[in-house]
Amino acid sequence: MCHTTPLEIVGKNYPLGAITKDLALNIKSLHQGKSMDIDDIKIAIVGLGYVGLPLAVEFSKVKNVVGFDINSVRVHELRQGIDSTLEMDSSSLNQLDNLYFTDQQADLSDCNVFIVTVPTPVDSNNQPNLVPLEHASRLVGDMIKRNSVIIYESTVYPGATEEICVPILEAASSLKFNLDFYVGYSPERINPGDKTHRLPDIIKVTSGSTLDIAKFVDALYSLVITAGTFPVSSIMVAEASKVIENTQRDINIALINELAMIFNMLDIDTEEVLLAAGSKWNFLPFRPGLVGGHCIGVDPYYLTHKAQSLGYNPEIILSGRRINDGMSQYVTSQLIKTLLKKKIDITRSKVLIMGFSFKENCPDIRNTKVADIYHQLREYGIEVDVFDPWVDRIEAVNLYDVSLVTDLDREKYSAVIVAVAHDQFKDIGIDEISKCCLANHVIYDLKYTFPLSNNILRL
Repeated sequence: MCHTTPLEIVGKNYPLGAITKDLALNIKSLHQGKSMDIDDIKIAIVGLGYVGLPLAVEFSKVKNVVGFDINSVRVHELRQGIDSTLEMDSSSLNQLDNLYFTDQQADLSDCNVFIVTVPTPVDSNNQPNLVPLEHASRLVGDMIKRNSVIIYESTVYPGATEEICVPILEAASSLKFNLDFYVGYSPERINPGDKTHRLPDIIKVTSGSTLDIAKFVDALYSLVITAGTFPVSSIMVAEASKVIENTQRDINIALINELAMIFNMLDIDTEEVLLAAGSKWNFLPFRPGLVGGHCIGVDPYYLTHKAQSLGYNPEIILSGRRINDGMSQYVTSQLIKTLLKKKIDITRSKVLIMGFSFKENCPDIRNTKVADIYHQLREYGIEVDVFDPWVDRIEAVNLYDVSLVTDLDREKYSAVIVAVAHDQFKDIGIDEISKCCLANHVIYDLKYTFPLSNNILRL
C-alpha cells in the first residue's frame, strides 16, 4: 500500500514524515481539494463511546451528523439524553437538533464523511485486537459512495489504517482507494473524566491519503477544534504520533513504579523523595500507581507488535509494560506482608477496596487493574468489598464478576486499599475511613490521597 508522497506546497518540498510550523500554516491556508466540498458534507460518527460521542456533539454544532453505534441500549439512552460515560450532560444532549442517534446501518446511506471511533483493545496475549476496527470498516465499506472520505481516530500501529482498513473498505464497496474514495487519520486525544481539557481545547493531529484529502481533513477538524490542528505529511506519521504519546507516559510511570519498589525496600517515603526531586525545574512530575484504562496500558503493545513484526525487539517499552502490569501483584503482596507483620490472620480478614475505575472521577472500568487486586486477594481466602460511587454496578459484575457495595460499614475491615483518588473519598476523609476498620488495621493509600501516618501504607 502506497503512502503520501513528499509534499510540495507553495514551492517548498517537504520530505516524508517532516512537519514544520510553516507547513502547517500553508496547508491550512490552501483551498479544499476537488474531491469534496466541505459545505456539502453529512458526517457519520461510527462508535459513540468516550471518543465518538463528544466528537458527534461538537460536529453537530456546525454540520448534520448521524451518530451510529451497534449497541442499541447505548443508542436508546442517548436518545433519552443519558450518557453513561458522564462525558456529556443531559442538557447538552437534549439541545442537539442536528444530531441523530441510531443503531441502524441504513441510516448512514446519506452520509459522505465517516469518522470511525471504535475501541482497539489487546487480546489475552497482549496482541492487537483489531476485530472492532475491521467490523467497523466493513460496515462503512458497505455504505460509502464515490468520493466518500473515511477518517479513522482509533489508536493503531503505524501502517494499520492503510494495510488493514483500506483493503476491507475496497472489498466491501467495490471502489478503488484514492480514486473512488479517500482515507484520513486523526488520532483521538480524549482524556475521560477531564473537564478541563475538552475536545475543542486539544490540538488535533490530522492527515490524509492524498494532499487534497489531507487539506480537507484538516479543514474539517478546524471547524470544531479551537485549539488548532497539527497537519502531518502521512497517515503513518499520524498513527505513530498517537501510539508514542501513551508509550512515553507508560515508560515514565514504570520508572517511578520501580523507584517506589526500591524506596520501599529502603524504608523511605516515595512521595517525599519525588517532591524533593521535583524542586528542580526539569524533573518530570510522575507518580507511581496502577496503569490501566484504554490507552496507557494498551497502546504500547500496538507499537511493540509492529516492531517485532519488523524483527526488532523493543526492550525498554516491553520492560516498562512488565513493570506496570505487575503492579497489582506487588500491591497485593505488600498488603499481605503488612497484615502478617501486624499479626492479623489473613484467612479471617475482610478488606475494603475504595475505587474500581481505572482513574479518578470517572466511571470507566476498561482494563482496570483494581480488578486484579480484588481477585488476587480472593485467592488468599480474604473477603473483599469494593466501593465506588462512580461505577455502574451491573457493568462491574458483567465485566469482572465484582459486586460493588453501596455503603461503608463501621469496624469491619482489617485493611482498606484506597485504589482511586476520587474526590468523594477525599471528602469522606481519613478519619471516617478509619472508622470502617478494626482496631488493628492497615490503610494502603495507592494515590497519596491522605497524609502519611502510622497506619497508612503507601507506594
